[in-house]
Amino acid sequence: MYSNIAANKRRTIYLMLGFILFVSALVWVFDKYIGGNNSVFIGGMIGATVYALIAYYSGSRMALAANHAKQLTKQDNPRMWRIVENLSITDGLPMPKIYVIDDPAPNAFATGRNPKTAAVTATSGLLDMMDDNELQGVFAHELGHIKNYDIRVGMIAFALTAVISLIADIILRMTWFNNEERDNNNQVMFLLGIVAAILAPIVATLIQLAITRQREYLADATSALTTRYPEGLISALTKISQSGSVMQHQNTATAHLFFANPLKSHSLNNLFSTHPPIADRIARLQAMGNHA
Repeated sequence: MYSNIAANKRRTIYLMLGFILFVSALVWVFDKYIGGNNSVFIGGMIGATVYALIAYYSGSRMALAANHAKQLTKQDNPRMWRIVENLSITDGLPMPKIYVIDDPAPNAFATGRNPKTAAVTATSGLLDMMDDNELQGVFAHELGHIKNYDIRVGMIAFALTAVISLIADIILRMTWFNNEERDNNNQVMFLLGIVAAILAPIVATLIQLAITRQREYLADATSALTTRYPEGLISALTKISQSGSVMQHQNTATAHLFFANPLKSHSLNNLFSTHPPIADRIARLQAMGNHA
């Protein structure tokens, strides 16, 4: 368990370095395309860093607002509050803020930079559909993301993806709307700019995918160890696989944060899905139960 956490932390560092290198390459292409003398490159990197920091520190609020989540008090939903509070005590975590999304699809997510700023969100459909054991499994999974600092990784990925998308959009617009005469070298940079703009969101999604899939398995394992009852999470996953987790209000930027994929299933979405198949998650949990 702890070796998996350590391996995921190392993998995260490598992926974040890859993100930074890719952003640097995008800014360099942009600088060369407009004929800069590296001043644009330096300014772009500074601007990208500042933008990433702003997005990182405000990412949690942005994710909650983007999904129309409303904060709850203990009086609003004593059942959800009690389950999350008990699990937080078991995990030795501060009590996170509690939010709910008015949506019939059963789903949930955790966000925040660290356990002290964390928030746990559930849909109304999840609260209506699941019994207490199943809710414990789901919320223990989300607290597992908090305990394993997956929420911080999610915010970093969210912030850096936003930077890449911004730079790629600028490059793409420059390539289409720059009508000046171009020599051969500028033609090459023009093509590189288009390629970079097209590849940027794909690379961002692939890196997000590599971070998230393994961490979902780890959060499932953390849930099973916390509750000592993997059957609760297995039952919750089974219900979700039968009813579906597609939400009415979908947001691709925050989809990787959710317990189950909130997006509609298309072939391209499945290829770049940030969530492992539910059947695989159930199989791994069943294997854990058999070895318990």
